[in-house]
Amino acid sequence: MRELRSQPEGRERSGSVTDFVGRRRELKELREDIARTGLDTLSGRKAKSPRARVLLIAGRPGSGRTALAEAFVREVGEDYPDGVLRTRLTSPGGQAVTTERAIRTLLEGLGEPTPPGAAEDELSSALRAALAHRRAILLVDDAADPYQVDALLPDTPECLVVITAEGPLTGIPDVRPCTLGGLDTPSGVQMLVQRIGDTRITVDPRAAEDLAEACGGQPAALALVGGWLAAHPKAAVSDVAKQLHDMPAGAGGPLGRGFRLVYESLPQPAQRTLRLLPLAPAGIVDSHTASALAGCSVAAAQATLDDFAGLGLLRHASDGLFQLPGCLVPLLRALLESKERAGEVELARARMLERTVRLLHSCRVMAEPDDPGADGTAGAAGMAGAAGTEARERLEGLPRALRFPDRRAAATWLDTRLPALSAAATLAVADGGLDTLARRLVAALVRALAAHRGTAAAAPELYGLHRLVLDVAVRRDLHREQAAALLNLADLDAETGRTQEALERYRAALDAGRAANDPYATGRAMESVGGAYQELADWHRAADWFGRALSQALARGERADEARLYGRLGNVHTYAGRYGDALRSWRAAAAGYRKLADVPGQAKALSEMARIQEYAGRPEESLHTCREAVELARRAADLRLQAALQVRLADTLDRLGDPAAARLHRSAADRLLGDDPAACEIRSGSD
Repeated sequence: MRELRSQPEGRERSGSVTDFVGRRRELKELREDIARTGLDTLSGRKAKSPRARVLLIAGRPGSGRTALAEAFVREVGEDYPDGVLRTRLTSPGGQAVTTERAIRTLLEGLGEPTPPGAAEDELSSALRAALAHRRAILLVDDAADPYQVDALLPDTPECLVVITAEGPLTGIPDVRPCTLGGLDTPSGVQMLVQRIGDTRITVDPRAAEDLAEACGGQPAALALVGGWLAAHPKAAVSDVAKQLHDMPAGAGGPLGRGFRLVYESLPQPAQRTLRLLPLAPAGIVDSHTASALAGCSVAAAQATLDDFAGLGLLRHASDGLFQLPGCLVPLLRALLESKERAGEVELARARMLERTVRLLHSCRVMAEPDDPGADGTAGAAGMAGAAGTEARERLEGLPRALRFPDRRAAATWLDTRLPALSAAATLAVADGGLDTLARRLVAALVRALAAHRGTAAAAPELYGLHRLVLDVAVRRDLHREQAAALLNLADLDAETGRTQEALERYRAALDAGRAANDPYATGRAMESVGGAYQELADWHRAADWFGRALSQALARGERADEARLYGRLGNVHTYAGRYGDALRSWRAAAAGYRKLADVPGQAKALSEMARIQEYAGRPEESLHTCREAVELARRAADLRLQAALQVRLADTLDRLGDPAAARLHRSAADRLLGDDPAACEIRSGSD
């Protein structure tokens, strides 16, 4: 079965087929349910919906519901050649994952684009369209209510949806839950054998059965007890069974007793590290997270995490990453609250966030060029290279453990940790007690994503991060940051065609910029409002707002902004058919670029003037202006602009009745462009 690329949102996949024991009856029932005639569970009538078959595995945390789902998916996978997509709807800490985030996870797994800021309905429609002609399995883990699931269901019976939840989801039609209890005693014993071998089990099989019964057949409890026995090879199975039986009733059931057995056997430093792990965002832990939380070395943290995984306290998620089982989080949180002072918890969280910021800084630096002009370009590339060199020099001051060996390693770290990094940013902003660190964390994550993926590819993640910045800025009355966040969000709205939403945000950014007395933000917002009205073909309002932005630029002597804004005004006047106003604006733009010694800018402004003169029925003037622009483009070594102007000259000469001269200019354009396939539009004479 081909495995679709998917983001498991912090949930590791279950182990191999040989790790799974028991549940043969449940697996058989689930298989039969695929072919069962659909019934609406509320009405008892045959379901009319063309949606996918939905199977529900219900059980308390620690019951092995996810392991059963994974085992079932492996069994039926060959019937669904388009693979498996995974998402989860509840974080290990118990917080609901937004439906938007879950749908994005599934779309990313399908390799489909996810427009930044898209609403839930839009994303849901995109998901259903992407699955319409596929035969795939959706494994939806830890659903809290039917409303979370409804937006994910494909509108095709060719797909299968497997859901795990704590209880029934009666709001979803045609679902009959497979409810899990404990494993039968033989399966429980087999699970112990997998962890400690069969020697101690064979010596005293009755004690092994007693131990499996003391664990209530609960897979999570058996994993903990089995892990403890594996770490204590001289311990007798019968002694452990007696110890569990003798624990007080208030120990928290089989899982609580198994956890207590393991926890109390740990040394004090390891106990404290374990208590702090619920602070890890999304329940995802690595050596840096544990090191920062516990205040120990990275090497010591790694050794402790490996020990925890052996004891069943953590699960291996991927290389270097561990997942905290959700069923243990309530037990650990209770210990955290009872044994750690609030100030110490806050300090541990701050250390973790600070470590994350430093790692993100190191990650970003690895994506920056350190050799100005190495790619054969100058100007901006050279400045970026210089900035990269300065950043690398600062990076030398970081401990070796916080540095990445190369760009690929940094990018891999960013990709694998992104669910945890996003959760860290969200939790830090929601907490409100560490806003300074939260702002630094979000800014560092934005820069790292942009550096490694580019702003376009990272736009869906950046949109959510800019919203977090806005939340903090509004809460703290930080008007400058509020304006910046609104501008960034509005730009992403505009790029995805949500012009009206962008316009509203640009106006809000203008208000925030004025409150901050920030001329850059107000000027940028006014220009962007004008651009939004231009996109809406409201030429009058567009010209008005560009004019306001131009007035501010003139008052502040910002010459580059003046030239650009004169050009934008010229464009709007052209669209509106006001050629006289357009010519005056472009003439002012050309003069501004000349004062700036910006030869390419001046050439482009004169090119626009020539175009408008031609529109206005003044071909002789257009010919003169175009020749002047060609000379400037030649000085600027802009071959494409030269070619475009040669084509324009040819068109004008055709209109003036000089076809021979027109052919010469078209030949010149062909020589300039050569075999460039991108030049077709220019050769066609298109404006």
